[in-house]
Amino acid sequence: MTRDQKDNLFLLVKSLTKSEKRQFKLYVGRLDVNADSKFLSVFNVLDKMSVYDEAAILKTTNVKKQQLANVKAHLYKQILISLKLNPSHQNVRSQIREQLDFASILYHKGLYKQSLKILDKAKEIAIINEEKNLAYEIVELEKVIESQYITRSISTRADELTTQAKALSEANVITSKLSNLSLQLYSIFLRTGYVRSEEESKWISDYFEDKLPKYDIQKLGFREKLWLYKAHLWYSFLMQDFLNCYKYALKWVSLFYDNPNMIQLNPVFFLKGNNYLLEALFFLKNRTKFEEFLNKFETIVANKTFPKDENVESLAFLYINLNKINIHFIDGSFEDGLSLIPKIESNLIQYKNRIDEHHEMTFYYKFASLHFGAGNNKKAITYLDKIISNKTLTIREDLLCFSRVLNLVAHYEASLDFHLETLLKSTYTFLIKMNDLHEVQKEMIKFIRGLQDIYPQDLKKAFIELHKKLKVYEDHPFEGRAFLYLDVISWLESKIDNKPVNQVIREKYLAEFASR
Repeated sequence: MTRDQKDNLFLLVKSLTKSEKRQFKLYVGRLDVNADSKFLSVFNVLDKMSVYDEAAILKTTNVKKQQLANVKAHLYKQILISLKLNPSHQNVRSQIREQLDFASILYHKGLYKQSLKILDKAKEIAIINEEKNLAYEIVELEKVIESQYITRSISTRADELTTQAKALSEANVITSKLSNLSLQLYSIFLRTGYVRSEEESKWISDYFEDKLPKYDIQKLGFREKLWLYKAHLWYSFLMQDFLNCYKYALKWVSLFYDNPNMIQLNPVFFLKGNNYLLEALFFLKNRTKFEEFLNKFETIVANKTFPKDENVESLAFLYINLNKINIHFIDGSFEDGLSLIPKIESNLIQYKNRIDEHHEMTFYYKFASLHFGAGNNKKAITYLDKIISNKTLTIREDLLCFSRVLNLVAHYEASLDFHLETLLKSTYTFLIKMNDLHEVQKEMIKFIRGLQDIYPQDLKKAFIELHKKLKVYEDHPFEGRAFLYLDVISWLESKIDNKPVNQVIREKYLAEFASR
């Protein structure tokens, strides 16, 4: 039986580096009894496979079909244990947990004093590194031990531990509420994108105010501030308040620059904060600051001291390359951006199992937009088709919506009129089903549908009329979101002035930049 690369064990084996494979074999080889073990033979077969093939495993090993599930489960566990022992996967959190495990063992052996000594050191490390959940767990174990290890200092010790437990508990509760709020706002953004109406705006505002816990900013530590800034950031993104997006993303990133040791412990949050900072600057069209922060971001990530693992590497690839593309949308340098596509496409294959489908489709939309801006409409259609034909993509409705609208415009520009009527019907049906048919899309579809009845000499007049209708929506709090995905205004101006769209965007950027 041959399956696509979706078997969990197979994916885990394929994610191992050469050194991790070598360590695993040394780990299982420490016992002579493992030399001819079934789980090791399955590992060797999986290591050589390019796609998961259960029939091949059964054929080339002495594992019977009814044994395979148990053998695979055992192998999966042994690989994880081996990875846990690998120095590259050791960090402050794992060290604290290890000390907590040691202390528990000593406690159960009745060696209370030794256990408390280890816990005291582990707690200090946990608090310094903002690991307050672990610190709270340590204090709770200290309380249990102190209740059995009677000393003359028990009264003062009890007060001390009670105070610590209360402070840590309050910090953890605030963190939990802020992280829950941040996650829920992020989930809403992924499902629906930016707010689309006054009703949605009010609902999001009420939801945010209701769920935001009371806090004293002076009493918040690194972790609590991080989640506070995240929650404000997602709220601002949903509301299309990009100045506040920039404000809170900058606070988020500055938190790490003020506490550089936290970059080592939380590299993923550092990467995400920089990505949102750049995204906010992209929407604000501030190329100077965008370039400054992107260069700083790339320099830090490229530094040898920056923590590296598979997850960090894939996220760094994702965020750096998406923003390398975005910079070309700010000033209309689309043709320069085209050179990025081949390498990114190649890396997308490399990171296939680590990058979610939504971000893969976002890259395709960016590729399509670059080609559209450079006048390569047929290439733009090729990438848009990858999104539109994807039947499993159920998140980011706005990405699906504007992919279809851009697809219509690209077909018109490529003079593929014979497809236009069918595309109009399917796009209209799709948007109605999504309940996302706003004024910009309505006017665009109405215009393209009526193009076949317009005489060539009246075409420029029709473009001017549509431009006049859409211009009023450019700064609209809800309708304006359409222009974040597709700069229809610049496209119309390119048709009216008979200029390439990239030239129009470039001239607008230079005019705005000169006025700053």
